[in-house]
Amino acid sequence: MFKNLLKKTVALAAHKSARTYLAFVCFIESIFFPIPPDVMIVPMTIARNKDWIKIATTASIASVVGGCAGYAIGHFFYKEVGIPIFEFYGFEGFTAFKEQVSIGKGYWAWVVLLVIAGFTPVPFKLLTISSGFINFNFLIFTVVASLTRGSRFFILAGLIRFFGHRIIPYIEKRSMKVLVVLTILLLLGFFVAYLIYNNYQYFIS
Repeated sequence: MFKNLLKKTVALAAHKSARTYLAFVCFIESIFFPIPPDVMIVPMTIARNKDWIKIATTASIASVVGGCAGYAIGHFFYKEVGIPIFEFYGFEGFTAFKEQVSIGKGYWAWVVLLVIAGFTPVPFKLLTISSGFINFNFLIFTVVASLTRGSRFFILAGLIRFFGHRIIPYIEKRSMKVLVVLTILLLLGFFVAYLIYNNYQYFIS
């Protein structure tokens, strides 16, 4: 089933309305769809490399909007919709985090999970729904989702734009190492921003 679904998703990249389909795939991938939008971004950018910014922007915006929809599902319809999605992927959800995050103990642990899920192949949908379920700060959720998903799609489309199909074997071979390094850099960036914010609050108080 997944193999046929993958082929059909990749085929959409050659459609005249490919960007519309890309937006749709990015939106539903943040909620339940199992195929990552990268499989469309790569061939679309190879075919129309001058449009790489438009392609990455479309993917980023649609993915974040889909993430917000996933958040709403987790917040309002976790039992009705969220649980079946988790069961489909073989996960029980992140109910254990709810109390810890609500009292601040698991707050930064959850931010780290969001960064990892937003920037790596870890199913982003599991964190979008869970964030709504535990009532995680929606503004922080949106900012983290925007930065991580945007970084992922812009880096991918940018690499294809400037290096062409020659970069694909390298990405396939070393993608996990590259993602790990970039994820660490993103986490360091969030940590530095956190320190700056705390110092700023200290000086103005």
